[in-house]
Formats: sequence, structure tokens, C-alpha cells
Amino acid sequence: MGTESPAVRATVIFGLRTFGAVPLPVRADLEYDPSDPYAIAVGYHAGPGVVRWLFGRDLLADGLIAPAGDGDVRVRPAADPSRVIVELNAPDGSAVLEAPASELADFLDRTYDAIPAGDEARWFDFDHELTKLAMHD
Repeated sequence: MGTESPAVRATVIFGLRTFGAVPLPVRADLEYDPSDPYAIAVGYHAGPGVVRWLFGRDLLADGLIAPAGDGDVRVRPAADPSRVIVELNAPDGSAVLEAPASELADFLDRTYDAIPAGDEARWFDFDHELTKLAMHD
């Protein structure tokens, strides 16, 4: 495992797409924690609370250049190349959001500065993750 590296954070204003209207602004706090080197956490500020999603760093990176994902989170370039579409699907509902591609790319670049692609396994504490899972039994 590598030495401690600080979390990478960014705040990006996404647009919640709605039918026949201008997208509504939604603040999103992105976080990359090197202790979970494969994942990106995003906290969408929705109403009085925060809706937190966790998905793969590779999914976000791949989605900047081509459609990616086939589960609860899908990411793809928008028709306007300066934007990226993020689709979130959950049992309680779904949302389609858009964000500036350059801001997401800048955030990802900083995550790769912290832990380069392919080095994630050196930072992943498998025993710690197993312990966390065992606590939920």
C-alpha cells in the first residue's frame, strides 16, 4: 500500500434536465479518497438534503469520451461537446444531469495526479474492506 495521499475534492454545478425547461442548477461535491482508489463519490445537493452516489473513477473517465456504464450510473458526452451527461437510476427514481466536461476532466486529472491509473491496487486495503463488510453481517 502507498503512503497517505490527501483526498481530491471539487464542487461542480450540474444541470438537472427537465422536460421543456432550462436545466435546474444542482450543486455537486465530488470527492476522490485514495483509501478507496477505484471510486468517485458525488454528493448532489437536492432540496434540503444531499443525495450521495458512489461510482467508478474509470466510468467517469470513459464517459467523457464515449457512452459508458450499463447499470445505475451511465455517463456519456452530450451533443454539445463541452458538456457531459450523467444518468442516475435508483428504485426511487431517476435523474438526468449535465455538467461541464472541462470541470470533470480537471477533477479527474487531479485524481490521477494523486494515484495514477493502474496504481490503484497499491493503495487498496483489501483486509480493511473485508473488515468493513464483516461488520455489516
